[in-house]
Amino acid sequence: MSPRVDAEVPRARIYGGLVLGVVAVSWAAPLIRFAEAPSLAISAWRLTFASVPLLALALLRSRSELTSLSTRTWGWLVLSGLALALHFATWIASLQYTTVASSVALVTTQPVWVTLFAWLALGERVGPRGIAALVLCLAGSVLIGARDFAAGGTALWGDLLAVAGAVMAGVYFVVGRRVRESMSLGTYVGIVYSVAAVALMLAHGFVDSPLTGFTPSTWMVLVGLALVPQLIGHSLLNASVRHLSAPFVAVASLGEPVLSTLWAVPLLGEKPDWVQLVGGALALVGVLVMSRDEAARQPPPPDMVPAAD
Repeated sequence: MSPRVDAEVPRARIYGGLVLGVVAVSWAAPLIRFAEAPSLAISAWRLTFASVPLLALALLRSRSELTSLSTRTWGWLVLSGLALALHFATWIASLQYTTVASSVALVTTQPVWVTLFAWLALGERVGPRGIAALVLCLAGSVLIGARDFAAGGTALWGDLLAVAGAVMAGVYFVVGRRVRESMSLGTYVGIVYSVAAVALMLAHGFVDSPLTGFTPSTWMVLVGLALVPQLIGHSLLNASVRHLSAPFVAVASLGEPVLSTLWAVPLLGEKPDWVQLVGGALALVGVLVMSRDEAARQPPPPDMVPAAD
């Protein structure tokens, strides 16, 4: 797999941005564990803080594009935003029940769900490598789930929430791939993040979950989640795809769960056992195989990679 380096930009800058982007997004899970707030509030504020500058940029740079969107396109954008909201709500909730290692390994299986939904909804064929990747991810997920089930407690529920987060990320990306064929990345992200933020804020009207009253340290964590993993991390990953091939960046992004697990050892005292390591490795190999198969069949938009954490 060739990285396809852009000769006009220094290599150190290209690869440095990619590495910094992966490191930035890897801090999402540990930071979430430090936030003393309900998972729904964490999701809502993270997306709200991130969507404000993104929507402002879209309004400044792409006002004509925004006003020219059809009703059908707006419908797809709302669907994509709702899927993103559910992704964050379920995945962030999973971190209250299971370990960082299990959660990030399971939510990283999103490319597998992208391929599955593309087959079911768009009629895209799944080849032998795609089937092998599905089996590997399923085996890894079952191994992690079986380990947590045997351990008792609420860990298995957390695993299921992480898988649900991966499923919703798959819906978000499949819908986004269709809409992004006729829309710039900045406009798409600004609208979808805003829809997701509004949906999560409105969801608080139906549950007994506070949105305010948190400690100053928790507010700092919430702002940090929007700034570091969301705005810095994902912006750098999307920028990397302008100079490197999307498959190369997608594979490099697999460093996120590895780094998240490493940060959790000294910061949270969570040392993964061999079952989690084997299960996570199987899932990541499956994602790697699926990413390469997906890239060979139908590459994603040139400036967008699967990234929802």
